[in-house]
Amino acid sequence: MDVIDRAETYLQLHGRLIDRLRFAALFRDGPRERVLDVLRCYQNADGGFGNALEPDLRGAGSQPEPVEVAFWILDELDAFDSPMVAAACDYLAGVSAPDGGVPFVLPSVRDTPRAPWWETPDDPPGNLIPTASIAGLLHKHGSTHPWLAAATDFCWSRIAARTEMEPYEARAVVTFLDLVPDRPRAEAEFARLRDALLATVSFDPDAPGDAHFPLDFASSPLRLPMFTEDVLDAHLDALVRAQSDDGGWRGNWLMWTPLVEHEWGGYLTVDRLKTLRAYGRLPGSCQ
Repeated sequence: MDVIDRAETYLQLHGRLIDRLRFAALFRDGPRERVLDVLRCYQNADGGFGNALEPDLRGAGSQPEPVEVAFWILDELDAFDSPMVAAACDYLAGVSAPDGGVPFVLPSVRDTPRAPWWETPDDPPGNLIPTASIAGLLHKHGSTHPWLAAATDFCWSRIAARTEMEPYEARAVVTFLDLVPDRPRAEAEFARLRDALLATVSFDPDAPGDAHFPLDFASSPLRLPMFTEDVLDAHLDALVRAQSDDGGWRGNWLMWTPLVEHEWGGYLTVDRLKTLRAYGRLPGSCQ
């Protein structure tokens, strides 16, 4: 049984409906409309997303980070023409801080079950997580929503002030710099920050714990010259080896309740297959 068939078996046994449908649309010629139908169920009347689309945020109410999760799904389906995008941007505009960015998480999270790292002050400022990734994806798809201009200015300002960062922030910055259309500015900032960004990367494929590997930053080939081909090849080999006996891939961070292990497992299994295909590592794919 090959890597795709094994992953399909894992998803059938453990994956959420949305991840089973993502797999079907991406790898079995299934209809993308069914994925969009299910994704709409995670979107709230305010345009934001909640309802555990991001498995570590269990509440029904909207939060900024699930918008990023939704946008990555819409990106893989080339579905940024969906009305869900404009509604989500309206939501982001309504919860943005005065600095133009959206907070890491809103204080309403305190009333919901969530992973222990989802904490916030009473009046949180904008944060590059998830503002930078969301803005990057909107730029990739040519969005003209008014929220994007202020968010982009926020990202440029915050990135210019950075000399070091933590891994999740670095991943968001890489997404923004890779996708934003102002290439000379993006390349200049990347050159300035390259060492700081690389300092957040775990180059040992067997590094334990909540490590952030090259393919977490470059799940598909980047425009930015961040990793050499030999580094990517070594980590692609490790990614193939990391497929578990039951066919799935697991997260390497704290699984704080049993349910999220399965929910993240399904989401990540589809993402890992996407990465292998993007680099020509699946049967019938080419690099």
